[in-house]
Amino acid sequence: MGIIAHLLYGLMDLTSFNNYLEHEKRYSKHTITAYKNDIEQFYEFLAKQFELSDWSKIKSLHLRSWVVSLMQQNLNATSIHRKISSLKTYHKFLLLRKRIPTLTFPQVLLPKKAERLPEYVEETRMAKLQTDIVFEDGYSGLRDYLLLEILYATGMRRSELIALDWQSVELQSATMRVVGKGNKMRLIPFSKELKNTLINYKKLQKDTFKNLTNDLVLLTDKGKPMYPKFVYNKVKRYLSLVTTAKKRSPHVLRHSFATHLSNNGADLNAIKELLGHANLAATQVYTHNSIEQLKKVYQQAHPKAKKKR
Repeated sequence: MGIIAHLLYGLMDLTSFNNYLEHEKRYSKHTITAYKNDIEQFYEFLAKQFELSDWSKIKSLHLRSWVVSLMQQNLNATSIHRKISSLKTYHKFLLLRKRIPTLTFPQVLLPKKAERLPEYVEETRMAKLQTDIVFEDGYSGLRDYLLLEILYATGMRRSELIALDWQSVELQSATMRVVGKGNKMRLIPFSKELKNTLINYKKLQKDTFKNLTNDLVLLTDKGKPMYPKFVYNKVKRYLSLVTTAKKRSPHVLRHSFATHLSNNGADLNAIKELLGHANLAATQVYTHNSIEQLKKVYQQAHPKAKKKR
């Protein structure tokens, strides 16, 4: 099979791969697009540098060359790790579909990622969203309040919030069923206060939109499903009123949820389950924020740590 035929065959596999990520793995559209771009970029690199398009012939040499090329483009280590992760997922898919022989993914040494703590909003500033910020009357205002409250009170991802429907909200037991990455379902409890807000909001939603064609909890002002940019803009707008932090995204509220739980002594395994992480390694980063908080207290309070004036 010639290089053009191999390339076309590979692109056909990529289309099937995208369907696999969307329907079987239930990845977000953003993640699917990122994986698609990474793999296409690697295919293009292989064709240009090595005249190679047969995935089964990929070796560590090809991966090392690509990593070096990415570093020369000043791509940061986190992005490079993400791209290699995309290739690994694609490789597993090809094995699953028996497109390639049973081979392990080639080894490659990756640049070390700089340790970066998750950014979050302090508890006192989050409290201001409830006490100091005045939301509009009517559906839009209550929807905005609930959007922020659910993200912070449950730690769910933006894509999970957009997909949340009323069938997944159990008001009697005050729990939400959320389907996260890898089609993994988890239960998230919520407070009595949030329960009362949801009850009032549900009634207002029915009064505002008489002929709804979907069962989604949060809708736009026109009664349509929300979209990622809509949620991002809402969160950024309101967080800008209470914090000057550079990042004011929906994911910052997820970080705030986990960090505040950790700071207040929550068990790490419990935080892992609430966030829907596959393993503890992804959750342990929030303990670092707790340690940093303890360091600040120590520096401010202990006689041996206080700076001499």
